[in-house]
Amino acid sequence: MIMAIVGRPNVGKSTLFNRLSRSRDALVDNQPGITRDRLYATINYEGRRIIIVDTGGLEPSHKPDIMGKVKAQVMYAIEEADRIIFMVDGRQGLMPGDKEIAELLRKSGKDVIMAVNKVDGPELEHLVGDFYEMGIERVYPISSAHGYGIKQMMSDIVKDIPEAIPEEDRDSRIRVAIIGKPNVGKSSLVNRVLGYERVLVSEEPGTTRDSVDTLFEWEGQEFILIDTAGLRRKARVKDKIEKFSAIKALRSIDRSHLAIMLIDATEGATDQDAKICGYVIDQAKGLVIGINKWDLIRDSEYKRKRLEYSIQERLKFLPNVPIVKISALTGYNIKRLLNAVILTFNQLSTRVSTGELNRAFHDIVKMHSPEFSSKGRLRFYYITQVGIRPPSFVLFTNRPDDIRPSYKRFISNKLREYLGMDMIPIRLIFRKRR
Repeated sequence: MIMAIVGRPNVGKSTLFNRLSRSRDALVDNQPGITRDRLYATINYEGRRIIIVDTGGLEPSHKPDIMGKVKAQVMYAIEEADRIIFMVDGRQGLMPGDKEIAELLRKSGKDVIMAVNKVDGPELEHLVGDFYEMGIERVYPISSAHGYGIKQMMSDIVKDIPEAIPEEDRDSRIRVAIIGKPNVGKSSLVNRVLGYERVLVSEEPGTTRDSVDTLFEWEGQEFILIDTAGLRRKARVKDKIEKFSAIKALRSIDRSHLAIMLIDATEGATDQDAKICGYVIDQAKGLVIGINKWDLIRDSEYKRKRLEYSIQERLKFLPNVPIVKISALTGYNIKRLLNAVILTFNQLSTRVSTGELNRAFHDIVKMHSPEFSSKGRLRFYYITQVGIRPPSFVLFTNRPDDIRPSYKRFISNKLREYLGMDMIPIRLIFRKRR
């Protein structure tokens, strides 16, 4: 079942979303209008599987372009939901905006439950009285911040939902974080891939403040796209909400298998792009670079050469990652980009037999033996793979603390070359044989 949380700004929707999902996946602040896109979370409540959806606040605004798109996102959420929690502020009382939303929900024909928020205990339950005039049968006094009344509300909501069937193993789904500086086209890429406006797109930098996950399938492969807030240089991140968004973007990278790093073709690779790519590699995640807005420089030899020079200069530290020239606007090379994602994911998922692994490692050490030291000869005994995504290996040696970083890099680079993992980082763990 899909259940959307709908209401005016700042009534506590994101706080309820976080409490139900036992997460901090929605930004929560007392500044109105924080949640603009839809946020999804799957929860299991009393054995029932529910997809809950947090939505942006509905209200008139002096920014009609943005707020109009926010309303469109809320309408998408209402349309796809089976059940709706209509949230109001018990402390403020019944507001004109509440009546407008109630009328909107009535026209939708969906099953609506009203949650009167900020009722922190039984002594405040009288606050719900005015809200009955909107004609919604099920009205619950709750406190999304403190948990009061939520168990009763949720138990009533799920009592007619069949118990969840255990989900199949979904390890084959590719979790892809779409990253890059603000306004580089991340949300446009998501929308192009999905074929509809799953996340709102605007020319205003920083529009996507939350990370938004979307599941889709392409040519038999399931993907989870994570559209993230743009990553700015720290000196430019002044607003508290943007600081939270930058942190969430980094967390999105952490929970992904790989990242699509978008670079603006008209600007070229920048130092900030290099730092973001460096973070992805440091976390041992796969990386695919998409050169977006290629259609704007394709016909200019000067701009193409400037772009190539910037990539060579600033991204030369990267492994042999795929670089795909794309246009999220026109759809140019989007299929090639997705194929590069699948190829990278396949490398991240590679398992190598112990025999093949040790034969390759023996050849590598024979090619360039470790240096002698005053402590004696450094010996390697064997290597074994202990994990995937990224491929992780344990190397047993007599003196792991004496291996120089340069020799570790040599082993890593040669293993990637020998084992067909040239596009991805790998993780090496050096241990002393007991």
